[in-house]
Amino acid sequence: MKFSHQLVIGSLAVLVLSACSGSPEQRRQAKDDFGYLETVPFEGWTVQEGAKGEFYPNYEIPTGDFDGNIGRSVDIRPPQQILELIPGARSELKDGVVTMWLIREDEMNSVWTTVQEMIVERDIKLRVDNEKYLETDWISWRSEDEEKLIEARYLFEQFNANSRYGFRVSLIDWRENGFAEKVSRTNKERYNTFMTNVITSTYDQKLRAEANRKALQLVKQIPISMGKDRSGLPVIIARAPYNVFWQRVVSVLPEVGFQLEERNQSEGLIKAKYSEPDDEFWTSIGTKPLSLESKTYTFLLGDMGNRTSINVTDSAGKPVTAEVLESIVPTLAAVIAKQE
Repeated sequence: MKFSHQLVIGSLAVLVLSACSGSPEQRRQAKDDFGYLETVPFEGWTVQEGAKGEFYPNYEIPTGDFDGNIGRSVDIRPPQQILELIPGARSELKDGVVTMWLIREDEMNSVWTTVQEMIVERDIKLRVDNEKYLETDWISWRSEDEEKLIEARYLFEQFNANSRYGFRVSLIDWRENGFAEKVSRTNKERYNTFMTNVITSTYDQKLRAEANRKALQLVKQIPISMGKDRSGLPVIIARAPYNVFWQRVVSVLPEVGFQLEERNQSEGLIKAKYSEPDDEFWTSIGTKPLSLESKTYTFLLGDMGNRTSINVTDSAGKPVTAEVLESIVPTLAAVIAKQE
């Protein structure tokens, strides 16, 4: 199937070590021999007549019928972990089914919306589609650890329990090379975890994209004005946090005519040589030229919480006058507005 119908294991940040090279069968099986399968069955302990046996339960082997793989059927691949990418969420794996618990309803709604968007983006077909319950058609997985074509159908559910909001991922059908098979417990856990990680990764990417969009919007809208620092001296005030404004000012200054020579964000220091732009530039931003000589100036940025102070000194380390600072304010404001 095409990528829209196919989920790629490698895209889920699953690390493949070079030491694991070889066939898919080799990556799943132990390299040692399976001589232990020829072990002679244990016999009951026979106590000699007249002797009293003392038995300790520490090493007692439990009796009963146990269902599990042995020999070449044992899958030695490390179990997959659910990526903890949803803040505050708690995951639970029981009988191969993954349940994620969230504290707030709006978080649950966001996760459910992410699932719906992921289904549309990857062109996954649905057999059942309602408000609380989604059942997919066949989805194929592509993995270097499998020599067969793996396909699965999933059930996604959302529900409320004990004042918490649950989201469940269940593998409900399994095919290998197009034939229906009974899914092993190992594969059920593995591929439910893979699907959960697709969802949490998608959620995390969308969350980061939205945060980045808001940060860019914040960077675009930075009011600039005159003010005073904590000592009462005149400074330029940018109404944006220090880290936000730093990213912007290093792109604004070159447009104003300052060629950056040195900068140190941790110290809030920028050294730049000024060369006055031509008349066309001043006409385009609608402000008067700066009253500055063509020499190197130092911009000192200070962190004031949700604001940033800007002071300017000349090449001799002497602060420029308040009048010069006042002339810089409309120029910076105009260039920032122009970049929006």
